[in-house]
Amino acid sequence: QVQLVESGGGSVQAGGSLRLSCAASEYTYSTYCMGWFRQAPGKEREGVAAIYTGGGSTYYADSVKGRFTISQDNAKNTLYLQMNSLKPADPAVYYCAADWPPLGYSGSWCYDVVKGLGPYEYRYWGQGTQVTVSS
Repeated sequence: QVQLVESGGGSVQAGGSLRLSCAASEYTYSTYCMGWFRQAPGKEREGVAAIYTGGGSTYYADSVKGRFTISQDNAKNTLYLQMNSLKPADPAVYYCAADWPPLGYSGSWCYDVVKGLGPYEYRYWGQGTQVTVSS
Protein backbone atom coordinates (compact mmCIF):
# COMPACT_ATOMS: atom_id res chain seq x y z
CA GLN A 1 0.00 0.00 0.00
CA VAL A 2 1.43 3.35 -1.05
CA GLN A 3 0.85 6.28 1.27
CA LEU A 4 1.32 9.81 -0.02
CA VAL A 5 1.64 12.96 2.09
CA GLU A 6 1.66 16.40 0.46
CA SER A 7 3.16 19.53 1.94
CA GLY A 8 4.24 22.98 0.82
CA GLY A 9 0.92 24.62 0.13
CA GLY A 10 0.21 28.13 1.28
CA SER A 11 -0.71 31.61 0.21
CA VAL A 12 1.28 33.73 -2.21
CA GLN A 13 0.73 36.80 -4.30
CA ALA A 14 0.14 36.51 -8.01
CA GLY A 15 3.45 36.06 -9.78
CA GLY A 16 4.95 34.29 -6.80
CA SER A 17 6.21 30.73 -6.42
CA LEU A 18 5.55 27.69 -4.29
CA ARG A 19 7.02 24.22 -4.23
CA LEU A 20 4.80 21.32 -3.30
CA SER A 21 6.24 18.07 -2.00
CA CYS A 22 4.73 14.61 -1.91
CA ALA A 23 6.44 12.03 0.27
CA ALA A 24 5.68 8.42 -0.58
CA SER A 25 5.89 5.58 1.90
CA GLU A 26 7.29 3.00 -0.48
CA TYR A 27 7.35 1.84 -4.03
CA THR A 28 7.06 -1.77 -4.91
CA TYR A 29 7.97 -1.54 -8.57
CA SER A 30 10.77 0.26 -10.31
CA THR A 31 8.54 1.93 -12.87
CA TYR A 32 5.50 3.89 -11.86
CA CYS A 33 3.37 6.92 -12.57
CA MET A 34 3.14 9.93 -10.33
CA GLY A 35 1.02 12.97 -10.92
CA TRP A 36 -0.33 16.19 -9.54
CA PHE A 37 -4.01 17.08 -9.72
CA ARG A 38 -5.93 20.08 -8.45
CA GLN A 39 -9.53 20.87 -7.62
CA ALA A 40 -10.96 24.31 -7.05
CA PRO A 41 -14.34 24.86 -5.34
CA GLY A 42 -17.20 24.13 -7.72
CA LYS A 43 -14.89 22.79 -10.42
CA GLU A 44 -13.95 19.33 -11.60
CA ARG A 45 -10.62 17.85 -10.68
CA GLU A 46 -7.93 18.75 -13.21
CA GLY A 47 -4.77 16.83 -14.04
CA VAL A 48 -1.84 19.22 -13.83
CA ALA A 49 1.34 17.24 -14.42
CA ALA A 50 2.67 13.70 -14.47
CA ILE A 51 5.93 11.84 -14.61
CA TYR A 52 6.66 8.27 -15.62
CA THR A 53 9.75 7.13 -13.81
CA GLY A 54 10.33 4.25 -16.21
CA GLY A 55 11.18 6.69 -18.98
CA GLY A 56 11.66 9.95 -17.13
CA SER A 57 9.36 11.85 -19.43
CA THR A 58 6.76 14.30 -18.21
CA TYR A 59 3.38 15.72 -19.11
CA TYR A 60 1.91 19.14 -18.35
CA ALA A 61 -1.55 20.52 -18.83
CA ASP A 62 -1.63 23.51 -21.16
CA SER A 63 -2.80 25.71 -18.29
CA VAL A 64 0.50 25.24 -16.42
CA LYS A 65 3.00 24.49 -19.19
CA GLY A 66 6.06 26.70 -18.90
CA ARG A 67 5.24 27.69 -15.32
CA PHE A 68 5.14 24.42 -13.37
CA THR A 69 7.82 21.73 -13.18
CA ILE A 70 7.32 18.20 -11.90
CA SER A 71 10.33 16.33 -10.58
CA GLN A 72 11.28 13.60 -8.16
CA ASP A 73 14.00 12.58 -5.79
CA ASN A 74 14.19 8.79 -5.86
CA ALA A 75 16.49 8.64 -2.86
CA LYS A 76 13.85 10.41 -0.79
CA ASN A 77 10.79 8.84 -2.46
CA THR A 78 9.52 12.36 -2.92
CA LEU A 79 7.70 14.04 -5.78
CA TYR A 80 7.81 17.79 -6.27
CA LEU A 81 5.81 20.40 -8.12
CA GLN A 82 7.60 23.71 -8.55
CA MET A 83 5.00 26.35 -9.32
CA ASN A 84 6.21 29.68 -10.67
CA SER A 85 4.37 32.73 -11.97
CA LEU A 86 1.26 31.73 -10.04
CA LYS A 87 -1.96 33.18 -11.36
CA PRO A 88 -5.35 33.92 -9.79
CA ALA A 89 -6.63 30.89 -11.75
CA ASP A 90 -4.26 28.49 -9.94
CA PRO A 91 -5.75 28.37 -6.41
CA ALA A 92 -7.05 24.93 -5.53
CA VAL A 93 -6.42 21.94 -3.35
CA TYR A 94 -3.50 20.14 -4.95
CA TYR A 95 -3.24 16.37 -4.71
CA CYS A 96 -0.46 14.01 -5.62
CA ALA A 97 -1.32 10.54 -6.82
CA ALA A 98 0.52 7.40 -7.87
CA ASP A 99 -0.01 4.09 -9.59
CA TRP A 100 1.59 1.63 -11.99
CA PRO A 101 0.54 1.06 -15.59
CA PRO A 102 -1.77 -1.96 -15.81
CA LEU A 103 -0.39 -5.09 -17.38
CA GLY A 104 -0.13 -4.58 -21.10
CA TYR A 105 -0.03 -0.79 -20.93
CA SER A 106 2.98 1.40 -21.55
CA GLY A 107 4.13 4.52 -19.75
CA SER A 108 1.80 6.63 -21.86
CA TRP A 109 -0.99 5.31 -19.65
CA CYS A 110 0.36 7.60 -16.91
CA TYR A 111 -0.35 10.65 -19.03
CA ASP A 112 -3.68 9.44 -20.40
CA VAL A 113 -4.99 9.18 -16.84
CA VAL A 114 -3.89 12.72 -16.00
CA LYS A 115 -5.48 13.97 -19.21
CA GLY A 116 -8.73 12.31 -18.21
CA LEU A 117 -8.67 9.87 -21.10
CA GLY A 118 -10.20 6.44 -20.54
CA PRO A 119 -11.83 4.96 -17.45
CA TYR A 120 -8.73 4.67 -15.29
CA GLU A 121 -7.68 6.66 -12.26
CA TYR A 122 -4.61 6.50 -10.09
CA ARG A 123 -5.32 4.33 -7.07
CA TYR A 124 -3.18 6.07 -4.45
CA TRP A 125 -3.84 9.64 -3.35
CA GLY A 126 -2.57 12.08 -0.80
CA GLN A 127 -4.79 14.18 1.43
CA GLY A 128 -4.23 17.39 -0.51
CA THR A 129 -2.63 20.73 0.23
CA GLN A 130 -4.27 24.13 -0.25
CA VAL A 131 -2.77 26.73 -2.58
CA THR A 132 -4.09 30.28 -2.45
CA VAL A 133 -3.07 33.10 -4.77
CA SER A 134 -3.90 36.71 -3.98
CA SER A 135 -3.99 39.41 -6.62
